[in-house]
Amino acid sequence: MKRLVNLFALLVVTAVVPGTLIAQTKPSFEGTWKLNLAKSKYEGSQAPKSLTRTVTAEGSGLKYSFEGEAADGSKISWGFTSKLDGSDSTVSGVGMPAGVDTVSLEKTSVHKMAGVLKHGGTKIGTVTTVISPNGQTVTVYSKAKMDGKEVKTEQFFDKQ
Repeated sequence: MKRLVNLFALLVVTAVVPGTLIAQTKPSFEGTWKLNLAKSKYEGSQAPKSLTRTVTAEGSGLKYSFEGEAADGSKISWGFTSKLDGSDSTVSGVGMPAGVDTVSLEKTSVHKMAGVLKHGGTKIGTVTTVISPNGQTVTVYSKAKMDGKEVKTEQFFDKQ
């Protein structure tokens, strides 16, 4: 009887513990993220003075909001909600770079999302978002045409 109890306990541990460990290692794009200006790179545009992105679950997708201060001191306050299926999402607010008014995002893996940036229905850029395996850093790579010139950014956000 004692062996049977020990065997049962071992089966429970081997079934529950790996699932718990996997759940703990799956990173989440959700949360509040602060731009790390020291690590970030901007080519063709100025870095903002500050930027915080907040990502929350919205149905089967994600709701994004961005708040901060642009390089010229103007307010940054914009957002959108994406189904993460590649469909267009309307951007609203002020301070969105390059005049982007539509974003389409698609989750390509547990750690990565890819997207298209549009203005007036025309594609003007791309964005790729990668979350670190430990879920503490998000890196956003973007390329876009802004005022006739190409702009590239590599933004590092730290989880708050």
